[in-house]
Amino acid sequence: MNLSEKTGEFAHSVQLSLTDNTFVKLSLGNYKGAEENLKTLHIKHILIKKEEKLSFTYRYKTRDIVKNYSLNEGIVKIQDYLSHEFHVATLFTTGFDLSFENFGGKKCVIRKKAPTVLIAPSSDHDRSKNRLIGSADKPYLTELKITDSSGKVLVSAQDKYRQINHYVEILSSLLKEIPPMPSLKVVDMGSGKGYLTFALYDYLTNILKFNAQVTGVEFRQELVDLCNTVAGNTGFGQLSFTQGNIEQFDSTGTNILIALHACDTATDDAIYKGITAGADLIVVAPCCHKQIRRQLEEKRTGNDLDFLTKYGIFLERQSEMVTDGIRALVLEYFGYKTKVFEFISDAHTPKNVMIVGIKNRKAINKDDLILRKIQDAKAYFGIEYHHLEKLMGI
Repeated sequence: MNLSEKTGEFAHSVQLSLTDNTFVKLSLGNYKGAEENLKTLHIKHILIKKEEKLSFTYRYKTRDIVKNYSLNEGIVKIQDYLSHEFHVATLFTTGFDLSFENFGGKKCVIRKKAPTVLIAPSSDHDRSKNRLIGSADKPYLTELKITDSSGKVLVSAQDKYRQINHYVEILSSLLKEIPPMPSLKVVDMGSGKGYLTFALYDYLTNILKFNAQVTGVEFRQELVDLCNTVAGNTGFGQLSFTQGNIEQFDSTGTNILIALHACDTATDDAIYKGITAGADLIVVAPCCHKQIRRQLEEKRTGNDLDFLTKYGIFLERQSEMVTDGIRALVLEYFGYKTKVFEFISDAHTPKNVMIVGIKNRKAINKDDLILRKIQDAKAYFGIEYHHLEKLMGI
């Protein structure tokens, strides 16, 4: 039996296991293709909005990429991969395990063994998860129109509810990186309608049992009044909202400072408030990067990247990276360990970058090497000044 017949036989076994609901998972390895740093491929059976899919996780050296295909598309891809790129595969079913080995096209072997897994996993991709913020017995979620009176998440608020839990999950991991303290003073700059502020307060006080004072800062008075009413109605005694802007707020004594979607230099104002307060944790998700973009447009400094910046979309992305990169360097200059990662705040909004600063008391404060990096970056891109740099008096 030649290679084509063997791959066809293996792919047919995969298809049968999906048909009779015995499929557990499929792994492909020993990659010999042209894709750099691709190591293995892992496949599972999922159900998305009542439609069966095969979810392919392409595992690279430093990242994973997930793509979902229909069952027919997935079977075709599996057979094609085994014919050309992956030389080893293992199919796990509840009835047996099936291994595939291709020895350079000269010999191909399929072996059947006793099953490793006896129960097939659920294919429901949309199944309920263990949420840090549950929906039951949360009056504030009802008042904010996330749940109905019985605690069921409203259809129109499903995305917002997922956003709340995603946010709290991120904060929960970051809280582990700051030293324990008897009480916490938390400030949420630009708190809006307060969904995330309420959830964080709930998590800190009712789940972690911290003595936390949380303040939401919001410019729109009607939202401040709404949130204060909800906080009062739900017994959140140390949660309050105040009218004002980031620039004017007194952040003295703040342990955790948060600013999500603060537009343009308002993010710099928030970071400045956090650094000057000596906050242990600063978390921002910037929005808009006009201040640096205007300088990049005006200067158009000739450098190795000018072939990109002639295109508006690339100039926009570069201005974002340069702006946020310098923000991270400024935080490091003032003794913060920084993290920059992707933050998906809502299923229907673009992905944002989240910048995190964690106070590192062992770091060199005002390190000349970091200052030189900031200066070199400005010179390379033709930047006269960065707003955060100016605020901090660097």
